[in-house]
Amino acid sequence: MTARETIALLTGPAGFTEHRPPPRALPPDGPLGWAGYDAARERAGTRTGEDESVVYGAGVVGDRECVLLAFEFGFLGGSLGQRTGDRLEAAYALALARRLPLISLVATGGSRMQEGMVALTQLQRVAAASTRLRAAGLPQIAVVRDPTTGGGWATVGAGADVVLALPGAQVGFAGSRVRPPDADPYAYSAEGQFAAGQVDAVVPVGELPQTVGLWLRALGRHGEPGPPGGPGVGAREAAGAEAGAREVAAAPVPRALSAGRRSLPGTGREAVERARAAGRPRAEAYLADYFDVRLPLHGDRCGGSDPGLLTGFGLRADGRPVAYVAQCGTATRPAGYRAAARTIRLADRLGVPVLTLVDTPGAANDAEAERTGAGAAIADTFAAIAAARVPVTTLVIGEGGSGGALALAAPGNTHVTADSYFSVIAPELAAAILKRPPEETGSTADQLRLRPQDLLELGFARSIVE
Repeated sequence: MTARETIALLTGPAGFTEHRPPPRALPPDGPLGWAGYDAARERAGTRTGEDESVVYGAGVVGDRECVLLAFEFGFLGGSLGQRTGDRLEAAYALALARRLPLISLVATGGSRMQEGMVALTQLQRVAAASTRLRAAGLPQIAVVRDPTTGGGWATVGAGADVVLALPGAQVGFAGSRVRPPDADPYAYSAEGQFAAGQVDAVVPVGELPQTVGLWLRALGRHGEPGPPGGPGVGAREAAGAEAGAREVAAAPVPRALSAGRRSLPGTGREAVERARAAGRPRAEAYLADYFDVRLPLHGDRCGGSDPGLLTGFGLRADGRPVAYVAQCGTATRPAGYRAAARTIRLADRLGVPVLTLVDTPGAANDAEAERTGAGAAIADTFAAIAAARVPVTTLVIGEGGSGGALALAAPGNTHVTADSYFSVIAPELAAAILKRPPEETGSTADQLRLRPQDLLELGFARSIVE
């Protein structure tokens, strides 16, 4: 699809109002005097009907007003030149001025070699504009099309808060003509980037309008629906509501899902056994009960993902957005903690409350976890929650294994179920450290005071959720 066809796919009947910055005068054949450059631009314009490789303006997707920019790959491969940088910077500025989300529909081969370093430095302009939008608490969604490579991927694409990709799209910093000849092509595909934790979802074209519309709702209310090009009410709401000064209501505590028991555990050993029971409800069940719509974030943006930790944003029945981080009962890996910190910081920046579900025997402690930065990843998760200005609500639904679980627990706002425990160390390990025989594990568990009622009495838990 062309740039305008892709925009129309998202906006539909709501329409799109194009904006254009004042045209910049260029010397003959551009800043480098590259012979034939003007003729190439003229041919590209005749072929596509465009005078540059980016189209931008305001429109409505779903029920949310937003700013959209789209690359026209037919115009010199969607490459970035000085005038392209003008349009990209103007698109970000329009989103900032109107306090609207930015949707980038990316298809580019990178920087325009006919403009040399002048073209390459446009990436710095884009990065600065994106940073200003981020500081203002406005979301950025990128849809990467085929192909998305070079500096366009490394700024507009991968620099967005949420990255969606079309199936089969070529996605990567290195384009097909510059990568090693023996490189695995899967690594440069939308699916390969998803597997590596660099893309949040691969979305079929037919599902794109609904998916983007849901993401706009889930990332908070930054502007209300209105005529394309209209100011929206977001600017009025934003007055006096700079980052760090929002009043955000806490996420409601999920209800406890039944595991067939209503009484509290009588001993520490029983509490541990109940938390480890195979039939106990897990994170997937809690999230399905809590949300009407869930939109996962995938990966840590460092080449890894942890299937035992779920992150994303969701919409409750009342339409209220809540971000979630949920452990699934396995040992949490460094990639999981990095994904958790990424989600918490994004929610904090956008003014969306956070729900965490704690359920892990502890952090992964194998050699690979150490090599991939377990300590630093856990520390960063502690820091993300400590720094959050939005409310963070925690429900312990199973095992609370030491610091690997505590990293996701909200100080002063942690609740527990009757099928959970929380301990400084697993009772088996505590007994081993104390050189006690295995038969004393139960009495050690009692000494650790890890039962739900103990956690409430000790002041760690605010409540035992019924």
